[in-house]
Amino acid sequence: MAAKVPTYRAIGSDLALTRYSGTAGGVPLEFADSWGTLDFMVVPGGKGGLPQPGDVRDLATISGRGNLAQALILRLLTHQGALAPLGHPEYGTRLVELIGRLNTDTTRNLARLYTMEGIAQERRVARLLDLTVDTFEGQADTIRIGFSVLPLNDDQPLALALEINL
Repeated sequence: MAAKVPTYRAIGSDLALTRYSGTAGGVPLEFADSWGTLDFMVVPGGKGGLPQPGDVRDLATISGRGNLAQALILRLLTHQGALAPLGHPEYGTRLVELIGRLNTDTTRNLARLYTMEGIAQERRVARLLDLTVDTFEGQADTIRIGFSVLPLNDDQPLALALEINL
């Protein structure tokens, strides 16, 4: 019997938008700061086509576990309904609605709920394994959402974390 191809590999690649660096295992958390790191990743270029003088830069791509991690972070940080004009009305979460709220048990429980709803939308995730919403001492307006998921056709968990300034 042929080995199953991990679903995140079968889906393909995308442009690298977050600073997720990726690791082979699921033990260390990969961090994405929710406000300030979403931009195209630029890498040394000139690896195809005609040679260019000077410091050539190009857009990076991301695939495999990094692609799945980026997809999850982008889904969580996109307001649900923002992509409705493009035909994806359910894409995203309601996490952005927490901005301006006090860092209370209710707010953290809503963050937990909205994160669970967002992860459930991702078809490359078999199941959510762990989810924590923590606060930082001395930073009353920041919550940290940490979670691990089991990708489809993979036995290695993928762990991620992001911070949200309320």
